[in-house]
Amino acid sequence: MGGGGGATDGRMRRRLVVVSNRGPIVYARTDEGRTARRGGGGLVTALSGLVPAHDVTWIAAAISDEDRVVAQEQAGAVDEADRLGHRFRLRLVAVERAEYDRYYNVFANPHLWFIQHGLWNHPYTPELNAGIVGAWHSYRHVNERIADAVAEEAEAVGAEAVLVQDYQLYLVPRLLRDRGVAAPVNHFTHIPWPGPDAWRSARREAREAILVGLLGANVVGFHTRRSARNFLSACEDYISGAHVDYRHAEVEYDGRTTRVRAYPISVDPLEFDALADDSRVHEAAETLLEVEPERLILRVDRTDPSKNIVRGFTAFGRFLDQHPEWHGRVVMLALLDPSRQEIPEYAEYLGAVHRAARAVNDAHARDDWNPIDLRVSDNFPRAVAAYKRYDVLLVNAIVDGMNLIAKEAPLVNERDGVVILSENAGAHEELGRHALTVNPFDVEETAAAIETALVMPEVDRVARAAGIRDHVRAHDVREWIANQLADLERRGVGAR
Repeated sequence: MGGGGGATDGRMRRRLVVVSNRGPIVYARTDEGRTARRGGGGLVTALSGLVPAHDVTWIAAAISDEDRVVAQEQAGAVDEADRLGHRFRLRLVAVERAEYDRYYNVFANPHLWFIQHGLWNHPYTPELNAGIVGAWHSYRHVNERIADAVAEEAEAVGAEAVLVQDYQLYLVPRLLRDRGVAAPVNHFTHIPWPGPDAWRSARREAREAILVGLLGANVVGFHTRRSARNFLSACEDYISGAHVDYRHAEVEYDGRTTRVRAYPISVDPLEFDALADDSRVHEAAETLLEVEPERLILRVDRTDPSKNIVRGFTAFGRFLDQHPEWHGRVVMLALLDPSRQEIPEYAEYLGAVHRAARAVNDAHARDDWNPIDLRVSDNFPRAVAAYKRYDVLLVNAIVDGMNLIAKEAPLVNERDGVVILSENAGAHEELGRHALTVNPFDVEETAAAIETALVMPEVDRVARAAGIRDHVRAHDVREWIANQLADLERRGVGAR
C-alpha cells in the first residue's frame, strides 16, 4: 500500500489547489493595521513546500476575526507570499461563527477525533444526541461551502490536481465530483484511521457520508499501512455496493476506482539543521535548565488526551519507585503546548496532567530535586533546544497518525538519545526497529523501558540514533509530497 514515485518526480510546475481547514496565513488587526503571520501546525509546514515548486491556490476556512474581514473583502482568492517571497493564491471561506464552532469544536473535535484515537469512554460517551445531530449538519454545510470555493478556483486556474487535507474535510472529494470538478483529487488523512468497529460510535448517516465522501477521491492517503487496511475494511463493512480489492488496495464504487495508499509524512531535515543553530534556540538553551541533571528524559507534546501524558508520568513514578539509585540524577522535562482548551475534555485533561506531575513530585522530590519539570506553553525554540539535549525521548501516545516529534528530535539531538516509542504511533512502522517499543497502556513496561534506555551501552545508543537520523534524511517531506503527486498521475487513476 506504499506510495509510488520518489524524492523527485521529474515534472515541471503544476497548477495545484490545496484545501485545508487551517490556512498558511493567519490575519490579525493591530493599531498599525492588518498583519499576516504563518499559520501554525505540522500540516501547514508540510504543505508549504509545494509553494516554491508549483502554482498553488490554497483554500481554507476563515478562522480569525481578521480572516473573516479578508474573506468578505475579496470576491475570490488574494495574492500572498511565503516568508521567502514565493507567491501563491489564498482564498478564505467564511461561515457564521456559531456554525464554524459546531463544525470544528463539536463534530470534528472532539467527536471525530475521539473516534479515530479511541478516546471515548463507551459506557458513557459519546451520546449521539440533538447536539451531535446539529453539529453534523454544520460539518456537512461547511464542507459544502469549502467545496463550492474549490470548484470555482479549480476552474479559474485550470487545476491539474486538488489536494484535500484531513478529517475536517472528509466530504469534500465527493462534493467536488457532484460539482463537476474533473481534476484528479487526493484526500490525505493526518490522523489514525481506526478499525471498522470504532465507527459504530458515529451516527449511521455520518459514517456512510464520510466514507462515500472519501470515495469521491482518486487517491485516499494515510500515514500507515494499518490505517489504509482499516479504511478498506470500513468500506467493505459499511458501504453497500462497494467492491474492495485488498490485493491492489482499491475500492470500486459508483463507477469510480479509488486507490488507497500509505504515505508516511516526514519533516524537512534542512530546516532542522538550520533551527539547531538558530539564535532563538541558542538563547532558549541558556535558560532551559537551572541545574543540569545526569540524565534528561524529554517529552514534547500537545496537551491532548491521545498523547497519554498522564500514563507517561505514572510510568516515570513507577521507575523511581523501583530504582531509588536514580533519585536526584534524572529529570523528566515535559514541554507541553496547551491544546484546544475551549473543549471541555481537553481542559479537564490538562488538569489531570498537572495532578499526575504533582503526585510524582510529592512522592519523590527533595529540596534540590523535582523529578518532573512541567512547563505548559507554546515555545518552539525551547523545544528544539531540549531536542538537542535529551538522553531519552518519551513518545508514548495512545495512538498517533504519525508523531513528527519522533522524527524531528533525533535530527538535532547531540547525545545519541534513545527514543521510547508507542507501538500505536504511526512513526513506529518506520522507526520501531531503532526505538524501544512500548504498549502505551502498560505503565510497568514503560517504566522498564525508561530504565533500559538510561543504562543502554553507548554503542547501542549510537546505532539506534543513527538509524533514525538516516531514515528521516532519506525519506523527507519532499518524498511524501512527490509520491502523492506521482500516484495521482498514474494512468488509470480515478473516474473515467
